[in-house]
Amino acid sequence: MGNSDRENRKLWDAWSDDHQALWNAATAEGGLPPVYSPLPDPASMADWQADRLPAREDTAFVELGCGGGQGTVGVARDGVERAVGVDFSIEQLRHAVRLRDLYGVDARFVTGDVTDVPLADDAFDVAYSGFVYFMVEDLDAALGEAHRLLRDGGVLTFDVPHPFHELFDPETLALERSYHVTGPRRDKHDDVLHDDIVVFDRTVGDLHAALVDAGFTVKEVYEVPQSDDPDDYDEDPGGSSSPELRAKVPRTLGFWAVAD
Repeated sequence: MGNSDRENRKLWDAWSDDHQALWNAATAEGGLPPVYSPLPDPASMADWQADRLPAREDTAFVELGCGGGQGTVGVARDGVERAVGVDFSIEQLRHAVRLRDLYGVDARFVTGDVTDVPLADDAFDVAYSGFVYFMVEDLDAALGEAHRLLRDGGVLTFDVPHPFHELFDPETLALERSYHVTGPRRDKHDDVLHDDIVVFDRTVGDLHAALVDAGFTVKEVYEVPQSDDPDDYDEDPGGSSSPELRAKVPRTLGFWAVAD
């Protein structure tokens, strides 16, 4: 774990309660906090995905950088064989365990860094990481760990803030820096975060090359959202984006890749 990762871990421990309160703000009184499932719908999977993933009830899933556990709990709710979430923040994992218990699902949470995961080799069919790798200093180590955890033919899916999106001020839409300068830099991230996290603005080509170097075959690159109408977007409660900016450039860059 690098120095920037240690800084970010301390920040996430300090910020966890505020972040989870923001995530759960729209929860109805007496209702369950929101979760989501990053697993693809088998009925709509492309051929390359369908050939590699087992049936949902036979799938072993790991979330790398699970935070408050929303993705891991969502997948467990969907009935996978095994759902495991890994995060370096003890405070985030406290929220994850609480969420699991509220839903009454079978999910396991493990303390660990995504560059050094305390789980067995070749143990999972799907690995997922949502908006995590842009905060990781040693991306090569993180992708190497994802590859190690996956069985041959296993699928890694991850997303990061789109490097084009991160070049612009969300309010003025002014271009603030060069695409060719990839960090590290300190980022306010959103209005709830009171200290700056350390982030790395890697280019699309750098991310693709890192996946290939780690032993993956990249099958799909996706960018979301894709509408040029600001009215199609809600305001970002954290303030790190805006409808006007998302109508100009994608907010998210994602990859689907297969472990060779």
